[in-house]
Amino acid sequence: MEDQLQTTEEKKSPKWKSLLKKFGIGGIIFFTVKGIITSTLIYFLGKNFWIIIKDYVAQWFD
Repeated sequence: MEDQLQTTEEKKSPKWKSLLKKFGIGGIIFFTVKGIITSTLIYFLGKNFWIIIKDYVAQWFD
């Protein structure tokens, strides 16, 4: 009976705890920072995306 109770408790553990076991503290920090940087880049590049691409391509032909 106790083993059955223990397995149901393990299944109910929050998602962040299972991620912590899988990636560790460093992995969680890495993915969080990566997500923030990616979101920031998407936000700023989305505003001026075509201007930045046009200038970048224009540099090739100068």
